[in-house]
Amino acid sequence: MTSTPLSLQSDDFALFALPQQFAQETSQIEAAWKRLQTQTHPDKFAVDGAAAQRLAMQWSVRINEAYQRLKNPLKRAAYLCTLAGVAIDAERNTAMPADFLMQQMQWREELDEAGHNEDALQTLLDTARAWERTALAQCARLQDEQQDWAGAAGVVRQLLFVEKFLQEVENRFPL
Repeated sequence: MTSTPLSLQSDDFALFALPQQFAQETSQIEAAWKRLQTQTHPDKFAVDGAAAQRLAMQWSVRINEAYQRLKNPLKRAAYLCTLAGVAIDAERNTAMPADFLMQQMQWREELDEAGHNEDALQTLLDTARAWERTALAQCARLQDEQQDWAGAAGVVRQLLFVEKFLQEVENRFPL
């Protein structure tokens, strides 16, 4: 299917021929995705029969799933933790640092007070996004420089929490 000896079970980084690290160039992820999609598109295998088309479809799905994980920094960070053997387990592991929990409580109060006031919502959104950028940079250091997978998993759990909060804030904006 592809010119490299990969299997459908290859990790996303190997599949995309990228280094297994948090820091990635979006343009390289997109270029690899386009290259792989071109190589494996089911239409290329139309004359090869149903089995070849099914395999091409499996590759297409696998490539798209990998692309979704790699292009999103939070999903990429979580995936790297998983590859390192550290489960995020956000549903069951809800332990958070006290300062993070206090920040969340403050943001929730600010969200309640903001109602549907666009200026207040935008300020809150900007503040939470700035926190998110800082946390992603911390995750990059923990993963790429320190290989502190447990520490990175803790930051990922916090980021998952903040991602939900950001969605709530965005949903408050008037249509």
